[in-house]
Amino acid sequence: MSRSTLLVAASLVALALAPTARGFNPQIAGLQIALHQRGLYPGPIDAVQGRKTVRAVRTFQRRHRLAVDGIAGPRTRAALGTPGRPLFGARVIRRGMRGYDVGVLQFLLRRHAVRPGRLDGRFGPRTATAVRRFQRRTGLRPDGVVGAHTAKRLCALPACAWRASPTHSSVHGAIDYWSRTYGVDPHLVRAIAFWESGYNNSLVSRAGARGVMQVTPATWNYVETVLVGRRIPRTRSGNVHVGVAFLHELLREFRGDVRLALSAYVQGPRSVRRKGQLRETRRYVAGVLALRGRV
Repeated sequence: MSRSTLLVAASLVALALAPTARGFNPQIAGLQIALHQRGLYPGPIDAVQGRKTVRAVRTFQRRHRLAVDGIAGPRTRAALGTPGRPLFGARVIRRGMRGYDVGVLQFLLRRHAVRPGRLDGRFGPRTATAVRRFQRRTGLRPDGVVGAHTAKRLCALPACAWRASPTHSSVHGAIDYWSRTYGVDPHLVRAIAFWESGYNNSLVSRAGARGVMQVTPATWNYVETVLVGRRIPRTRSGNVHVGVAFLHELLREFRGDVRLALSAYVQGPRSVRRKGQLRETRRYVAGVLALRGRV
């Protein structure tokens, strides 16, 4: 692989999208298409991981003897076969290709009012024509190949609500930005950050949890590989990003129950489901909620 191709691939990987405040994430469209092809997902291809999408993922996981958590992580996507990989942004996409990323591409083209044909994850002639039409409309070379520039343009326009990760000058700035991005209460995030680290990004616990949000290596890997689909910088803003993305997912898993989500943040969701709140966890939740709105 040439150096220029490697650079293009690296640029594309950086385009994997995090959910917006409404839960919209174009990567989810690829999952919905793959599940629809399996006859498991009857809902709309809307890139929102709602109840029907989660239910379909759980059904697929049970049938394939995978951990039934409703999350399409690497193992679940691998079990889906060709329609389950790779994520949009992991490669340059050309005519004749099939896969998860082609489904996302087709969804994005449709969002931009360019008709790609059926949303089936197959880069056929209609999809190629739609790509060239989009490229001409946006001032790109109409070669029908979805490289870094075309992918970024697809995700930079309002229909995709994509924004590059910012460089924040303060912990509060990072908390406000990522809380707004994920639709999480910033006062709750500030309370967690204050309780966990006192806003100290240099803090490392005995268990290896790091930074403002005291993120463990396992949680960081989970957020990167499952929730976001790309590497997150090991910076202060990146640490807050991981913590907020994880909290957002816990709030979704526990249906908006803040106490259970906070319990899962410190104790782990599986442990909370199996054992309930431990005594130390109850103290943690009470402490964080007491700080909410005061820090």
